[in-house]
Amino acid sequence: MNLSYLLKELSTVKVLVIGDLMLDHYIWGNVHRISPEAPVPVVQVKKDTYTAGGAANVSLNLSNLRVKTSVMGHCTPDEAGKRLLKILTDKDVKYIIPELLFQAPTIVKTRVIVHSQQLCRIDREDTRECYTIDSSPGFEKMLAQMMADVDAVIISDYAKGVISQSLLDVVLNAARKLPNLLVAVDPKPARRLAFRGVGLLTPNRSEALALAELSDPASEEKYPLEQICKRIYDIYSPRVLIVTLGSEGMAISHNGYVTELLPTVARQVFDVSGAGDTVIATLTAALATGAPASEAARLANAAASCVVAHVGTAPVIYSELEEWLLKADMDYLSI
Repeated sequence: MNLSYLLKELSTVKVLVIGDLMLDHYIWGNVHRISPEAPVPVVQVKKDTYTAGGAANVSLNLSNLRVKTSVMGHCTPDEAGKRLLKILTDKDVKYIIPELLFQAPTIVKTRVIVHSQQLCRIDREDTRECYTIDSSPGFEKMLAQMMADVDAVIISDYAKGVISQSLLDVVLNAARKLPNLLVAVDPKPARRLAFRGVGLLTPNRSEALALAELSDPASEEKYPLEQICKRIYDIYSPRVLIVTLGSEGMAISHNGYVTELLPTVARQVFDVSGAGDTVIATLTAALATGAPASEAARLANAAASCVVAHVGTAPVIYSELEEWLLKADMDYLSI
């Protein structure tokens, strides 16, 4: 399948994202001196910018790919929450409000950027228990109805509390009655949640090791990709497993076997923040069209290459990806 054609097909898909919503705040500035109060740099602030982070960034990527997108998570109507909801609604992302009275503040991650380098990060968040969304009466029925109206569900777990075992159980139970529904999980292995039998699993290099319950290989040892894929399949049995390997690209695995290795296609890398969100968004939408895993992974690989060329969390830009694919097609034809 032609990747440019596949990109256009994404507009036929509807996806629900469930996960940890965050507001990403960037303080951009310069440093010209060290503080006389302590041995720290003095940052002269030039501007502040805000974008969607966590599961909200996954939904922004989907919307930018022209996928019909809705998102569910914890977003308090505080100043940060209102700013985040405006970012989402401006991009035609529908926010599903769980039937809860939110008390905890909207999660905010503030990064101080100096000369295109991150100087520090400041997190504003409450305890994990405060962000649970699955305890309201009628939640299971409400979620089942929403799942019946979409082609795929993405579980975007940043270990902040929204994704619990009880919520996963509700999703998986409802999915069993919807044989055409794709459930994709971007996991946080430290939490040891059970999600056996999902349609798509997208761990990165270190997350895959943890999911496989293997220790880090010594520096001189080869990354045990084949063993990892076999172990993850034995434990979780995903229909498709995609392991993102950073500069080494990504691996596609079926039934515990590595079926294909895709080299990275990034032409320049400034910041990998949010690249995993782009990968799972693109993969899920592409697979939901009926595309084979190899083509979906190639499109996700290209989308990630566009994202890492920007500083800070940034969703994929449709026109940029479209141009990238066109140039890739031209380069292929000129060989």
